[in-house]
Amino acid sequence: MTKVGLISLGCSKNLVDSEHMLAKLKDAGYEITEEMENADIGIVNTCGFIEAAKTEAIETILDVAKYKEEGNLKGLVVTGCLAQRYRDEIQSELPEVDAICGTGSYTNIVDAVRDVLAGKKAVYMNDMASAALEGSREQLTPSYTAFLKIAEGCSNTCAYCIIPKLRGKYRSRQLDDVLAEAKQLSDAGVKELIVIAQDITKYGMDLECRTRLLPELLRQLCKLNFTWIRLHYLYPDQITDELIDVIANEEKIVKYLDIPLQHASKKILRSMHRPGDKESLTALIKKMREKIDGLVIRTSIIVGLPDETEEDFTELCEFLQEVQIERAGVFEYSPEEGTEAAEMPNQINDETKANRRLIVEELQSGVIDEYNLSRMHETMQVLCEGFDDTMGLYYGRTYADSVDVDGRVYFASENELNAGDFVLVRIENSLGADLEGVEIGG
Repeated sequence: MTKVGLISLGCSKNLVDSEHMLAKLKDAGYEITEEMENADIGIVNTCGFIEAAKTEAIETILDVAKYKEEGNLKGLVVTGCLAQRYRDEIQSELPEVDAICGTGSYTNIVDAVRDVLAGKKAVYMNDMASAALEGSREQLTPSYTAFLKIAEGCSNTCAYCIIPKLRGKYRSRQLDDVLAEAKQLSDAGVKELIVIAQDITKYGMDLECRTRLLPELLRQLCKLNFTWIRLHYLYPDQITDELIDVIANEEKIVKYLDIPLQHASKKILRSMHRPGDKESLTALIKKMREKIDGLVIRTSIIVGLPDETEEDFTELCEFLQEVQIERAGVFEYSPEEGTEAAEMPNQINDETKANRRLIVEELQSGVIDEYNLSRMHETMQVLCEGFDDTMGLYYGRTYADSVDVDGRVYFASENELNAGDFVLVRIENSLGADLEGVEIGG
């Protein structure tokens, strides 16, 4: 039986595409292997969002290509955003690649593998809008956690972002289809469901009903046998009172919201083609904290957009100090070809961008420290994810910690635990971004 190995890079949306591809390959009779050195066909599902992601993708492609000489590898297929963005360059500069599937063509993965096994070079580059939104999945996440992608693409026009050109316009899945997939995941034992899209708050607005369906979707998801339902990503201008009330009142929805704000200066936000300003964002966060008990917010911040002055940066820092966002990813602006911002005048030099990033990171470090101190001696529900042999402790996450981006809780237990168990942990110590405690029961 032909063995296929797949490496998935980039975001959770891309990971779901990888899961769809693996299911199609398995249904077609191929054996899936986690050991690329044993694979007959290697697939790299790439990200192409920013320069760092492109570099990682190219390095991974070249690493996998080495198995053509050192292992069993007979062919290499590249899929995803880098393939969509740089098809011609991949063909001309990476002869190691045998087949390419763009973001509208991941459903052609079986065809691409068959082409490669037959000794053919192949390119599948369908319209991005034709990408299938449904299909079975071969789950790559731990059995207790799964992503539920409710829409594809993005119709926001952020000046710095290339995603609409890589994924197409925003396309919501039908509510019944989403709920059917969610039930399958629930029946399979998934305990933490992470609802994802480039912008989940716009879910349903492009369908015939022209209605924000997210509140109704969440109410229905809460009827299923999940313990935690986590939300990524909510755009601030689309957060309605109805949505806030659903999040506040449904116990299964964790009170952790990923809301990409990017900045607080009105001038910079308008340059980004984003709504809001310091005052409106502050008011929104205040209202949400008043209505949602225990709310923890994650956001992303971009520093160094063209024409960001010291006054703009100071306004951003003042905003962050005022609202005390518990989780923040801080990024230096990356000028990406094909985006409006890359052509803007008054580009900021790398040193200034780096300095501003470090200032915000230091500011946020203080917020994390204060948050961790506020949790001392509190008993929190923790999702156990494994045992750390070096520390001699179990580790897991609270509701305030999402997959791969936030801290952990390390804890002692007299019980023998399994990954996926929920336990109650009394927090006793802070370890930088992480916490330490003791299980008291479950």
